Amino acid sequence: MQQQQLAAAHGIHTLDTGYVRPAFDAAYLVVERGRAAFVDCGTNHSVPVLMQALADAGLGAEAVDWVVLTHAHLDHAGGAGLLMRQLPNARLVAHPRAAPHMVDPQRLVAGAMAVYGEEQFARHYGSLEPVPESRVVVAADGHAIDLAGRILRCLDTPGHARHHMCIWDERSRGWFTGDTFGLSYRQLDSDGRAFVLPTSSPVQFEPEAMQASIRRMLESAPERMYLTHYGPVGEVRRLAADLHEQIDAMVSLAQACDGGPDRHRALVAALSEYYLERAQAHGVPLDEAGVLDLLGMDIELNAQGLEVWLDRSRRRG
Repeated sequence: MQQQQLAAAHGIHTLDTGYVRPAFDAAYLVVERGRAAFVDCGTNHSVPVLMQALADAGLGAEAVDWVVLTHAHLDHAGGAGLLMRQLPNARLVAHPRAAPHMVDPQRLVAGAMAVYGEEQFARHYGSLEPVPESRVVVAADGHAIDLAGRILRCLDTPGHARHHMCIWDERSRGWFTGDTFGLSYRQLDSDGRAFVLPTSSPVQFEPEAMQASIRRMLESAPERMYLTHYGPVGEVRRLAADLHEQIDAMVSLAQACDGGPDRHRALVAALSEYYLERAQAHGVPLDEAGVLDLLGMDIELNAQGLEVWLDRSRRRG
């Protein structure tokens, strides 16, 4: 509740998209002088949640001017096409590398089906709808979105993915961070202080780029970060320092596990031990089993992302 009050004070509403589990995947509704924008949108199954939030704010579908995507991963953007069909005045804003996938989502579909299989893909995401190219705005670094005079500025932030951008809101002095500023689940809060960890991508994780993107965001002296996973957090400098330290540690763990007989299993074990140590030091209220249950999927994905990075680095070397 504290996090939602923090956001709503600036006309920003945190919306639980319902993806995977409660308080896991957020979209944001930004309201300014009767006009609105969504930042990220979850999956097709999330669209009714977003439309209800709009109604709860006293607004109709015609009030939405923008749907802004941090990147094209389906927990952030899978519902974009279906949502746009219900918003007659909205335009969709996406990174130059992400925009083509919104117009033609077939590569996204193929990639996700290869990971999940057709049955699980249909259950999690449904059928991805394309967005007409005429309704898509390609946002290069520094692109300004005008929401009834409130400027939302886009920043190219690779690291988690090369098609990732974050959005600066001067009004709230906050960044909508997608996955660049890591994950922070409310179940891991201790005495109101957030616990954070980086999130890699099995395809495009680049630790040095992620470090640089975090430093660029700090140049704006932000007071809060609006995370997709999950919700707004303060203490930005502390959390940024934690992320920098952890990214370095994750790289070291990956390099130490490289070349072993079962690299993946060793890396999952090493990451699990590392996050448990940090969680204990932070004073999280869950026991070890609870922490690992909450972070299990993220640990697996971080291990995969680090392995892809190791293999790509080796090919380049």
